[in-house]
Amino acid sequence: MARRKQKGREPQRDEAIKATSEYYRLNTKAVEDLITADESNSPRVSEEELNKYRGRTRKKLPQWLKVSLLKAWFAGSVCFFFMWGLGGYLADSLDLFFVTAIALGMVTDLLVNTILKYYAETDGANDRWMMIPRRGVAGFFLNIFYAFVVLGLVDMVYTAVNIAILSATRQTDAVPFGVEPIIFGLLYMGIDTGFIALKRLLGRIVSDAKSKAGPQKGNKA
Repeated sequence: MARRKQKGREPQRDEAIKATSEYYRLNTKAVEDLITADESNSPRVSEEELNKYRGRTRKKLPQWLKVSLLKAWFAGSVCFFFMWGLGGYLADSLDLFFVTAIALGMVTDLLVNTILKYYAETDGANDRWMMIPRRGVAGFFLNIFYAFVVLGLVDMVYTAVNIAILSATRQTDAVPFGVEPIIFGLLYMGIDTGFIALKRLLGRIVSDAKSKAGPQKGNKA
């Protein structure tokens, strides 16, 4: 009886072994397909189908907005700590301007540009958001000099707005448009963005001129 039971179990054992080997063979193939998968051998899936498995979609802020907020926040912080903080200690407005410009240049070079470079997806990807992306001692002093220029233009904007308001209201006993961190930060960021846009425009003009001049020189040769 024992032998008959063993003979009856042998087909079942063979089928189990066969099913197990087939199971591992299929899973091994699945793993190989997953490892070797790329864009060339993978089927295209619609964005709607992908969103079903992503769950809650996150809306990301555009890069230009994040950079603008970063620059405006740091410029406003310098205004708060230096123009407001030192305004009662530095009687001469020229001294306050000088100290604030140096602080803005240092913050731009050591903090703003460093953050932009750190979070760049590739090396140099965020250089387009900097007026002077150069690092080192030369870049440090160039950023300070650039801060003097931008701060001078911000001061001119405040002066022009106050003159216009005083001319319209005929008041001379108060400054209607005073310096405060939020507006100062936005003005500083806006003027800086304008300079960077001008720099990129001039760069494209020069590169286009060089590309057009290149074939002509080659033909003459």
